[in-house]
Amino acid sequence: MRRFLILLFLFFPLPLSFAQGLEDWYAAISQYAGIDPNAGLATFWTLVIPPGGMYEAMGTAYTAVVKDSGYIEANPAGSALLKDTELSVYHNDWIGDSRMEAVVYTIRNGDLGLGFGSKLLYLPFTAINNWGDRYQNSWSTDFAKGYYTEYVGTLNASYNFFNSYYFSGLTLGGNLKVAYRGVPASIAQGQSAFDMMADFGALTRFNLLKFYPSLDRNFSLGLALKNLGPPVMGDPLPSEASFGIAYQPLRPLTLSFDTNVPFFIGVNLPPQEINFAVGMDLAMTSFWAIQSGLDLVPGRPRFTIGTSFSIEKLVMNVNYTVDLMTSLAPFDRISIEAKLNLGDLGRQDAQNRSRDLYLSGLDAYARGNFQEAIVDWEKSLEISPNFTPAQNMIETTRRALELQKEMAEKQKAQ
Repeated sequence: MRRFLILLFLFFPLPLSFAQGLEDWYAAISQYAGIDPNAGLATFWTLVIPPGGMYEAMGTAYTAVVKDSGYIEANPAGSALLKDTELSVYHNDWIGDSRMEAVVYTIRNGDLGLGFGSKLLYLPFTAINNWGDRYQNSWSTDFAKGYYTEYVGTLNASYNFFNSYYFSGLTLGGNLKVAYRGVPASIAQGQSAFDMMADFGALTRFNLLKFYPSLDRNFSLGLALKNLGPPVMGDPLPSEASFGIAYQPLRPLTLSFDTNVPFFIGVNLPPQEINFAVGMDLAMTSFWAIQSGLDLVPGRPRFTIGTSFSIEKLVMNVNYTVDLMTSLAPFDRISIEAKLNLGDLGRQDAQNRSRDLYLSGLDAYARGNFQEAIVDWEKSLEISPNFTPAQNMIETTRRALELQKEMAEKQKAQ
């Protein structure tokens, strides 16, 4: 019943929207977002196109969200907080004939996270003249045709500093990216290009307005600087500073909000206007969840709805996006992600063993066997060095033993 009420609250506006008509609803959103006269001045837009997955489904409001490998697009600090090693493959039917393929692999070892991402945007192109005939440029013996492509490769690393039982730590991370634009010479000469750029991010978690029992923190803050690099042929990269918050008011529900501030490096051009994104993820069962998000970019707002379901280690995510470019013929703006959860390298089992030893130590302490309790807690710390309660109990018990020893010596002296 509780999840039904959550759904009713989240989707209550939708019947009203459809009653008015989807076009009227989207027109109202577009009018609210306005028109940005500075749009289109940057290059390598593949850097900001979401390949799919939960990152796209939540409207790209993902700077403070770390749920899967989509972090690599939003905040490079995320890899040090992921629970599982993941391998994700994406296919995105973008606009018209354009397609995007992507793959992401991420792994975490303790407080260190590493990742690799690769995505390719490709668009078939055939030029025609004013009479509808195939067009041929003067410098080429071939007709102007081929694939326009953009490729982005990403290396990611992050580390969680100051991590303990009572503090989730401060995670810092970075991405090193290489990008290549391929333009066939028969279409345009000298337009292929290569560039390098970097991302930097920070993320932390804590409890705030939490009304349910859980060891996981329910509130997170994220900051990311993305696509920092030199201009390409005089055109700037779509650099951006993003600040995000994520909040779980209930265990199955995550709400997120991002503020994005575009800026340019190395050119004297006005950047796009500040934009916002909101997202939602609701776990209906242990194997099925739904997501939705709104990316309020001036002039091109975008609404996305998605669903994800898991079958053992396989997770599938399907999204549909409505924006100014969405069409039904051909049917586009659909993305599919297939993800393999490859386990957590034994972290959960180690954590469980550490807690069992801690509880065993508490039992020994309650029975007055202080030395036995200390041995159990030391074993607990060997498995999980950041398990602060075990360290605190060792210090408390040793002080108690010292006090007992002092009292015994005084009694002997008397």
